[in-house]
Amino acid sequence: MPLPVVYSRRYDISLPGHIWPTTKYRLIAERISGLSVQLIEPGEVSWEDLGLVHTQEYLTKIRENRLTNEDITTLELPWAPELADAFRLMVGGTCQAAVSAIRDGFAAHLGGGLHHAFANHGEGFCLFNDVAVAVRVLKRDRLLRRAAIVDCDVHHGNGTAMIFERDPDVFTFSIHQQHNYPMFKPKSGLDIGLRDGAGDEEYLAAMSTALPRVMQSGPDLVAYLAGADPYEGDRLGGLAVTKEGLVKRDRLVFAAARAASVPVVTVLAGGYALDVRDTVDVHVGTIQAMIDALIG
Repeated sequence: MPLPVVYSRRYDISLPGHIWPTTKYRLIAERISGLSVQLIEPGEVSWEDLGLVHTQEYLTKIRENRLTNEDITTLELPWAPELADAFRLMVGGTCQAAVSAIRDGFAAHLGGGLHHAFANHGEGFCLFNDVAVAVRVLKRDRLLRRAAIVDCDVHHGNGTAMIFERDPDVFTFSIHQQHNYPMFKPKSGLDIGLRDGAGDEEYLAAMSTALPRVMQSGPDLVAYLAGADPYEGDRLGGLAVTKEGLVKRDRLVFAAARAASVPVVTVLAGGYALDVRDTVDVHVGTIQAMIDALIG
């Protein structure tokens, strides 16, 4: 069975001069086209579903294009009203991939991982928190009871940690570079803040220790943020994990989930290498590892 992979050409958002390489989504889709995948076009998430996570005051500001200069500075994007629909599409993609994962065991979304978005504001390139919305949508629709979030972006998942801070049905785990963005790091269910320059051995040892604790939380779904930015050549990261190390990371996550018979939805999260091809290599490695886990 091919791996369900959600993707839209509309993810290639125009952000002139910005460090977010939105071209990576198209490049990844092209690279995986010869693999055992089924590409699925997403639909935009509804404003009602966004309201399961985000406050109505915040959503109204976005719908009416009333974000303040302070809001936009915190978001760190060249704001234009049409970005709202682009982000709604990406959130819809994560919701769709999560449903596919519940049905098929494994599914991926080439976008997503917008973990810096809080309930009442956006931060760090993240307007809405797609994984949080997907979890809340699936819980409302009775497709899952408990979820675990495995956040392997190089940056702490601050918005996600805050959103689920008092939710006993969602276990949040973030492994990140400690001395990096964001300054404010709310407490996750499990946090591992790595030293600057940590490489494969230290990173993988930490993952191996953490994953049993994640699975002991009894999730019905694992949402995996497979960030490419722990890579040693990333411009917004300061770890030294190799491409081979990141593939081993992916395999650890998928093996732990398979052993616990828990479905996995993967979103690709961050990646900002000087050469976008390096970021694409890491993300394609994640998709290949997922295919291997699906057929293995």
